[in-house]
Amino acid sequence: MTAPPPSTLPPSNVEYGGDEISALVLDPGYSTTRAGFAGEDVPKSVVPSYYGTIPSGNLSSNRKYLFGDNSIHTPLPSISIGNPMSKDGTVEDWNTATNLWEYAITSRLTSAKPGNPLTNGLNDASNDLDVEMEGVEEQEKPLEENPLLMTETGWNSGRNREKGIEIAMENWGCPAYWLARSGVLAAFSAGKPTALVIDVGASNISVTPVHDGLMLKKGVTRSPLAGNFISSQLRLLFSTTQPPITLTPHYLITSKTAVDAGSPSQATYRTFPPSIAPSQSFRDLQEERVLTEFKESVVQVWPGPGRLAGHTQQGGTNEDVAKGQPGRSFEMPDGWNQMFGVERYRAVEGVFDAKMALSDAANPPPSQSQTLPALIQSSLSQVDVDIRPHLLANVVVTGGSSLLLQFNERLNHELMALYPAPKVKITAPGNTAERRFASWIGGSILASLGTFHQVRSSIAFPLQLQNNSFDEVMNRVLEASQHNGGWGESRAEMLTYR
Repeated sequence: MTAPPPSTLPPSNVEYGGDEISALVLDPGYSTTRAGFAGEDVPKSVVPSYYGTIPSGNLSSNRKYLFGDNSIHTPLPSISIGNPMSKDGTVEDWNTATNLWEYAITSRLTSAKPGNPLTNGLNDASNDLDVEMEGVEEQEKPLEENPLLMTETGWNSGRNREKGIEIAMENWGCPAYWLARSGVLAAFSAGKPTALVIDVGASNISVTPVHDGLMLKKGVTRSPLAGNFISSQLRLLFSTTQPPITLTPHYLITSKTAVDAGSPSQATYRTFPPSIAPSQSFRDLQEERVLTEFKESVVQVWPGPGRLAGHTQQGGTNEDVAKGQPGRSFEMPDGWNQMFGVERYRAVEGVFDAKMALSDAANPPPSQSQTLPALIQSSLSQVDVDIRPHLLANVVVTGGSSLLLQFNERLNHELMALYPAPKVKITAPGNTAERRFASWIGGSILASLGTFHQVRSSIAFPLQLQNNSFDEVMNRVLEASQHNGGWGESRAEMLTYR
C-alpha cells in the first residue's frame, strides 16, 4: 500500500483522535460573543461584543481598551463604547475583534498569555538577567493546545475567512481550525439536516435554507429589522407619546421615590463634570439595556390571525381587539411607571408589516421587502421547488430577539397565509439558552464528535506554523474548502450523528 504524502499527515507530536484535548467553540455576534468547550450544553463564556476605551497616559490619543460586563457598564471618566462588528454581522475592526475574542476565551476557559519576564516586577532589582527572548512569541500563544471551531454568517466574505484563519493559526497558535456556517449549526442543534433557519438577532434577521447539511447560499436572505430596529421603534414610540417618555439609564439615578402610574418621576440625578463625563456612546449602550428590559417584559407580537392593521371577521379592527387586552406595566429607572396597552404591539409590528413601522428623519421607513414574510418568500423562491415542502416542514427559529412573546404564533400565521398547501411546522426551543445559543450548541455537538477530529485532520487544518509557512497553510486550506464544496458546508458527520 502506498503511503500518503508526508504533507497530508498530521503532526506526529500532537494527538487529535481522542478526547485528551477539548476543542473550543467560538460564536461571535453583534451583541454578544459566545465561547466554550465542545460537548458542553451552553457556552461558559458569554461576553458583550461591545468594548470600552478610556484615556491612558498624558496623550489624548492613547486609549486603554476594556472588555466584559463589569468594565463597559461602569461610568468611568471619559469612557467611550465601540463595537468591532458591523451592522451586517461581519467583522469591521479586526484588531479589536481579535482582542475581544481572546478575552472571551482566556477570561473563562483557558489561562491568559504569560507576561514578559523582564517586566513582571520580580526582576527589577537585577540588571544582569539574561533572558533568551527568541521563541517567546511562540510560547505565549493562548490556544496552542486547543483546536478551534468558529462560526460565521452565511454571507461572510472570502477575505474575512482568510483573516480568521490567520488570527487562529498565527496569533493564537491553534493546532486545528474549522469554520462553520451559523445557520447550518443552528439546524444541527435542532437535529435537522434539512431546515429553514430563521435567525432573529440584534442587528439582522436572516433566513437560511439548509438541505442535507449544506447551506443553499443563493437562498440566504437578511434584513436589518431585528432587535436594534425594535429598540429604535421604542425610542420613536416614547418620543411621540404625549407627554413624551424620558429614557434615563440607571447610572444617572442616585435615588428615587415611588410615584403613581403616569405621575412625573421624583428622582435625584447624578451629574458628571464635562471634562470626565462618559460619552454619548456610553449613554446609548445603557439606554439599550433599559430597552432590552422593556422588550423582555412588555413588548408583545400581535399573534394573528391577520396583521395589527387588519380587520376581524366581525368587521372591527385587530387594533381594537388589542386595546381590549390586559396591559403590562413597566417602571423606568427613575421611578416613572405606566401601564402599556396597544403600544406594546406597535413596536414590533414593523418587522412583519412595513406600513406600521414608525419613522422620522433619522430613522427612514423600511421597505416591504425587508420584512420577515418577504425574506422567507425571497429565500424559498431561490431554492428548488421540490425541497420547499421539506423546508417549510422544518422551520427552525433561533436568536435572542425571537424570544418576544407570541413571536412564533405570529410567524406560524404568516407562513400559513403565504403557503396554505404545504405542511408548516416550527421548531423553536422553549429554553431561553437553547434559543439564544443555537449556533454555538450546534458547534459544540459537532466539535465533540469523534469523527470531527479526523475530518479536520484530513483537510490539513492542524498544521503547525513552525513547520509550514502561513502561505502554504492557506493554499491547502483553500484547496480543502473547494474539495468540500465550501467553507464548513460539508456535513456528512452531522447526518450520521444527528
